[in-house]
Amino acid sequence: MTHPRSPHRPPHPGHVSSRREFLHRGLQAGAAIALTGGLGAWLWNRHPPGDFNRRAPTTLLPDFSLKDSGRQMSLVTGTDRPAMLRRGLDAMGGLERFIKQGDRVMLKVNAAFATPAILSATSNPELVAELIRLCLAAGASSVLVTDNPINDPESCFNLTGLAPAVRAAGAELIVPRASQFMPGTLPGGRLIRDWPVLHGPFRGVTKLIGVAPVKHHNRAGASMTMKNWYGLLGGRRNQFHQDINGIIVELAMMVRPTFVVLDGTTSMMTNGPTGGSLADLKATNTLIVSTDPVAADAFGATLLGQSWRDLPYLGRAVELGIGTADFESLRPERDAV
Repeated sequence: MTHPRSPHRPPHPGHVSSRREFLHRGLQAGAAIALTGGLGAWLWNRHPPGDFNRRAPTTLLPDFSLKDSGRQMSLVTGTDRPAMLRRGLDAMGGLERFIKQGDRVMLKVNAAFATPAILSATSNPELVAELIRLCLAAGASSVLVTDNPINDPESCFNLTGLAPAVRAAGAELIVPRASQFMPGTLPGGRLIRDWPVLHGPFRGVTKLIGVAPVKHHNRAGASMTMKNWYGLLGGRRNQFHQDINGIIVELAMMVRPTFVVLDGTTSMMTNGPTGGSLADLKATNTLIVSTDPVAADAFGATLLGQSWRDLPYLGRAVELGIGTADFESLRPERDAV
């Protein structure tokens, strides 16, 4: 079914009611400090150069992208994430187009912060759980889920609800350890050079899916599917904030997923990427599935009231041929739940 709404006119039902707000930013920040046990500095600086598998720089990750001429993008409006995901995948030709019998599937989620799912700073556990179930039903031999969070990993996976959701759905949650990082150098890269990359969990993986929320980002302008790969870096990666657009582009060069899922059901409009208040959020009621992360993020920008031209990393990605920001050229299938 074709949905008539233009991507330039996403639904704007208004900010989530402040009456539902249950966390004040200050209280939440204090709680996060308590939960991490005062280990903030260690968490930022874990896996420094020399504290990971010292081997010759690897060629980073395999190319997991699908080489076919099928549909590259679907847009589904609604509020039921699992139903929207199913409809979006059906519009792409079905998950069986991507996941084959015996595939070992990795889901790279955003679990960066130790905050509850309702704050939309991380991947939604209900959405992730449904994707796991669908992959297993399509014949995947196993599904793995990982991220290298900013805060304490165990706290992040548990407080976001991702840990229980992932395990209940039948997937394996991989909490990164120093031994799983290997030095990587991006050919032609300027920033990712002999840098610790989360490589160990990808042994034997045949398909990669990125799952990210739509968020404002105070440095990059927006955090979506391309910024999501930041969680594959170890070391003192906060130094890359000095060239945030450059690192996002290099990550997009490094990681070629099978497809991405961009969750704009609720978008973080301000104070990203951490947020902390329901007042930061807006119901934008859209889920994007795409084999082109650049196109997915270009559409996601419209949910934040922006154009892809407002996000320098998208322009650079287009210039390098990583993807297209002209998502309409992909003739996305539109549907509603």
